[in-house]
Amino acid sequence: MTEAEESYPLLGKFKNIFIGRAKAIQDKSIFHKLSLVAFFAWIGLGADGITSSCYGPEEAFRNLQGHSMLAIFVGLGTVFTIFIISTSYGQIIKLFPHGGGGYLVGSKLLSPTVGMISGCALIIDYVLTITISVSSGSDALFSFFPESMQVYKLGVAIGGVCLLILLNLRGVKESVVSLTPIFVVFMASHIFIIIYAIAIKAGDFQAVSIETSNQVHSSISQLGIWGTLFIILKAYSMGAGTFTGIEAVSNGMPILREPKVKTANKTMVLMAVSLSFLVMGLMVAYALYNVQISPTKTLNAVLFDNVTAHWAPFWSRSFILTTLVSEAALLFVAAQTGFIDGPRIMANMAIDKWFPKKFASLSDRLVTMNGVLLMGISAILLMALSRGSVALLVVLYSINVFITFSISQLGMVRHWWIERGKLPHWRKKMSINGIGFILTTFILISVTIIKFGEGGWITLVITGLFILVAINIKKHYFKTTVRLSKVRQSALAEVHEAFSHIPNIDHHDPASVKFNPDAKTAIILVSGFGGTGLYTFLRINENFKGIYQNFIFIRIGVINSKIYRGSEELEHFKHSVKQDGAKYVKIANQFGFYGKSIWTIGTDPVSEVYSIVKRMMPLLPNPTFFGGQLVFSKTFFMSQILHNHTIFSIQKRFFKFGIPIVIFPIKIE
Repeated sequence: MTEAEESYPLLGKFKNIFIGRAKAIQDKSIFHKLSLVAFFAWIGLGADGITSSCYGPEEAFRNLQGHSMLAIFVGLGTVFTIFIISTSYGQIIKLFPHGGGGYLVGSKLLSPTVGMISGCALIIDYVLTITISVSSGSDALFSFFPESMQVYKLGVAIGGVCLLILLNLRGVKESVVSLTPIFVVFMASHIFIIIYAIAIKAGDFQAVSIETSNQVHSSISQLGIWGTLFIILKAYSMGAGTFTGIEAVSNGMPILREPKVKTANKTMVLMAVSLSFLVMGLMVAYALYNVQISPTKTLNAVLFDNVTAHWAPFWSRSFILTTLVSEAALLFVAAQTGFIDGPRIMANMAIDKWFPKKFASLSDRLVTMNGVLLMGISAILLMALSRGSVALLVVLYSINVFITFSISQLGMVRHWWIERGKLPHWRKKMSINGIGFILTTFILISVTIIKFGEGGWITLVITGLFILVAINIKKHYFKTTVRLSKVRQSALAEVHEAFSHIPNIDHHDPASVKFNPDAKTAIILVSGFGGTGLYTFLRINENFKGIYQNFIFIRIGVINSKIYRGSEELEHFKHSVKQDGAKYVKIANQFGFYGKSIWTIGTDPVSEVYSIVKRMMPLLPNPTFFGGQLVFSKTFFMSQILHNHTIFSIQKRFFKFGIPIVIFPIKIE
């Protein structure tokens, strides 16, 4: 229980109702319970890709400039690209079975800095995923309502993001399972309408084929072969939003059911096949029905109106309402990809010190709460600034994901080239990633050039600023690590120096050093075996010489997203935490003091410490608690974000219950 929940029980009850009770981290089956099978992964990670069919094909069709039958060629090119990107990401999944996607591929196969650029681009992309998915969902929903109600669209969209934040604070699986019926209705209604629309026109196949041939020849005669090709390629590039979301599976590997690679491949196949069917089906249907762009309706809504025009009014209206509502709802679901993968990339970058470390922390629901909140708040701000304009957001959206696509494909090409001859079928694998690199780079350059003046520059500026922030965060952590290592070396040297002045140091048998009930007890809060813990131990002996003869070391192993990847990693972490405590006990014994280590693991160190202390207090007479805290000679505005101040939170809680605690400042120049 946190301090807030303990002080305000009603707050704890609300938290349990809306977010849920804490997960049992020690439960060995917890990973199995929370992981996703291929079907649920298809919904949670694939919804973004699937729903791109609601705006990607429309954007492509708009750029055909009235040459509707060319949509068939754009559709074929799009389907080919979907399978190339999906297959290439299948290879990434096999090479990086623990996940990481474009960030890890760039970091490991090219350079950490390139990986960081890919990660920054992806985080911005996932903020845009949330924004555009929810905005597009609002557009689809309000396509059915009168124009007078359009003023409420932005408010509904912002409310949708807030709801998704709440769902994702509960946990990934809970949010995905609760949204499954929406996904099923969407797929069923869209598959039916596509098959029905094409089947109706197929009855007059000869007339349709003649009309298609005539339109293609007319386009060539008006524009010439190169002009026609340019129109097709431009439409293909402008429909690039269709490909977004394909990378989500490789980023979300940690939440998939074992065997993860097999589950991921099944998910990727489901996503690629379903997306290809929807995109090709819609593009063909747009062409066959020659749908016209409407200022108040999505192109899908216009298509559904045309296809069901000869139905009875009740059935037509009911079907369109059901389809558009499912489309709108699934677009909200598609924002899940941003909430699942965005915080995960932040966590990976935080572990590598490109991002504040607290973004790798887990809540008691075992979700990266800070990442979820940052993604949601950023999406709300972007939605308010853009007024929920899908046309503007699509421009911003398409650029960043292709930065990551291109980096990933280039990294894989380099990998296969380095490993050539060592691995079977390396030429085939390199060819797949090579084609993927050519296609994604072509789209990236095309979209950037064409859309630069329409707002594309905004994405590049935001991403560039984000990259600069990441570089400065990394630089700060590097300098701090170097200085902390000096503190640790100084503390170890001081320990060895002290040992040299203690007679018969080697004869202190730990078993012979007993607890002294007449002496005072010092309880030291340590975080790993390093500079702060050793420094605190030495300062106690220096400032309170002879007063404390009993030392108890409390070591809380804080679980982050890197550790929380499976039961094997968790067991290894437990062993590491236990060993840290044993090292402190050994040093205390060598000084001739009684030493004991108490350790546990958890997500909230303050609550874990307090839980241990409540049990200890009745057993120890007048103990004093000690801890160390880094203090920088120059304060800076991001120090509160970049460094945890856990000891101050513990102090605040201890003071509330009358427990004394001494904090030694550890100055860093």
